[in-house]
Amino acid sequence: MTTALRTPPQTAAASAAGLRATARIVARADEADGITRLPVLDGDGPFALRRIRGPGGQARVCVVGAMSAPLGGDRLAIEATAEAGAALHLTSAAATVALPGRTADHATYDVRLTVGDGARLDWLPEPLISAAGSVLRMTTTVELAPTAHLVLREEQVLGRSGEETGALRSRLIVRRAGRTLLDQETAYGPGAPGWHTSAVLDGHRALGQLLVVQREFEQSPAEVRLLGDAAGERSGDGAGQGVLAPLAGPAALATAVAPDALRLRRLLDEAARSAAAG
Repeated sequence: MTTALRTPPQTAAASAAGLRATARIVARADEADGITRLPVLDGDGPFALRRIRGPGGQARVCVVGAMSAPLGGDRLAIEATAEAGAALHLTSAAATVALPGRTADHATYDVRLTVGDGARLDWLPEPLISAAGSVLRMTTTVELAPTAHLVLREEQVLGRSGEETGALRSRLIVRRAGRTLLDQETAYGPGAPGWHTSAVLDGHRALGQLLVVQREFEQSPAEVRLLGDAAGERSGDGAGQGVLAPLAGPAALATAVAPDALRLRRLLDEAARSAAAG
């Protein structure tokens, strides 16, 4: 468990254009006892950071929403660093809901992760829900040292129950040892032509991906595996479908679509078990 904690007063800047807030987390390995500590745990604006118990010397942090966000015009960010040898697990207490705001301007939500040599970072938040009328641009940027270990899950739900989706543009950039491992961008909702067709989501409302980067894949790359309906495992309830495939790097990426968040999570959990076994 961790022993160091620093949470300064809320300093987020609010204006008619929206909220400006950045939460910061730094995990550092203690060479004396192998425990990962948190010298920086700075919550800001809608981000309340809570330390939770974890196994062994791993540091675990839960992001708790302190207010409705992101709204139109908001500029939000989370910055997390696992220094060399550290082990950091990040999650959230509930789904993040993108909502329309007082301004027609889009909201931005940036996640910036840095993982040092021999460190491990698990980024496993609850889903992002794109509510009707919202406009959000989300960017996740990851910088990995050559021996870093990453487990990253992203889940997005297009619209709350019984409503249309908002406009969502999402980009994921992952660099390992300064070289690009993955750079992809997706767009859904109003202004993104063809997103709901059979060539993209085929009517599904939930989509997500799981990325695992680890040195073990250099010697034994992950095998391609179809998930859910794509593997012929039709259960009659529309389980969704996906695929787990190796990336150069070394890494494995699972991409899945499903009717709802629950069935999406089942597919990504299946992919996580397959990647761990591989």
